[in-house]
Amino acid sequence: MPRRGCAPIRFMPVDLASIPSPSESVWHLGPLPIRAYALCLIAGIVAACWIAEARMRRRGAPQWAVLDIAVWAVPFGIAGGRIYHVFTSPDAYFGPDGDPWQALAVWNGGLGIPGAILLGGVGVWLGCRQLKLPFTMVADAIVPGIPVAQAIGRLGNWFNQELYGKPLEAWWALQIDADIVRRHTPEYIGYTTFHPAFLYELLWNLGVALVVWLADRRVKFGAGRAVALYVVLYGIGRFWIEGLRIDDAQAFMGLRLNQWTSIIVVVLAVAYLLIVRGTRQVFVLEGGERIAVAWDSEAAKAAGYVDGALPKGVELTEAEDAGSGGTEHSRPEEDGVADEPGGEPAEETRPGAGTTRDDG
Repeated sequence: MPRRGCAPIRFMPVDLASIPSPSESVWHLGPLPIRAYALCLIAGIVAACWIAEARMRRRGAPQWAVLDIAVWAVPFGIAGGRIYHVFTSPDAYFGPDGDPWQALAVWNGGLGIPGAILLGGVGVWLGCRQLKLPFTMVADAIVPGIPVAQAIGRLGNWFNQELYGKPLEAWWALQIDADIVRRHTPEYIGYTTFHPAFLYELLWNLGVALVVWLADRRVKFGAGRAVALYVVLYGIGRFWIEGLRIDDAQAFMGLRLNQWTSIIVVVLAVAYLLIVRGTRQVFVLEGGERIAVAWDSEAAKAAGYVDGALPKGVELTEAEDAGSGGTEHSRPEEDGVADEPGGEPAEETRPGAGTTRDDG
């Protein structure tokens, strides 16, 4: 007897000179559909949360605070991604043959990363407000996990046979079913292999995650600079990958809307990096045993900070907002006077005087 349950993954006929695509993206457990796209999104979210949890804990955040933030960030991010996708590809939903109700069908694919990052960031900000955590510290902590989540999520595009580029004859070309080509890119009927744009972006995102992680580990960015670096690197990659895509999208002056978005966000991110260069930040998390420190490296060495930890016998008492350039720490001394990182005396500190500023 045939076994009931989840059907095995079947692929298109394998051509050793190209990459096959799965022939199915939905399986059924009785009446319950199990969609590969949704599984990839969930796996990406789990990976991002795991990375963020480890990095936030090292910066002094309470255990599993990332889950409280994810409650806000994930739905906001999905909603933002869908809104952006519908806005940039409106004909499929509001065109002559469009179906407006399909704008709600997230499970069929179609999430615009810029919208997901924008509204997802709003969700992170709201979560930080609830937990009284500094927004820029949290953002810098979670950002290496975002491109990892994007990379995993791109596998959902592979299952859906979407996000492919121009025709290509090469060993890394992606096979696309003729029915998919006829339905989505009829002008390319007759072609069977295309640029695997999803794979290009997947690999680029993993590279972005590695570069941001290594750079933040070495420089200790702070002040949202890790986020800005991610935006710059992702925007550059997205610009050239977007130029390969052939799916319908809004265009202006010869460039797709997503390419214009990439240009704008890269310029803004570079400007932000220039504005906050040299900024020092020290975050004290209320009630936490550890602290979060982000700084300009030379100032950190002068103050005695090493690898995100305070020198022995030093206790932070106040945190300054991003861009202020000021920090305070205190050393238990007989006269109870604290020294500034720059060498100037600070005000006397008293038990209970420590505060946490929320720059969210």
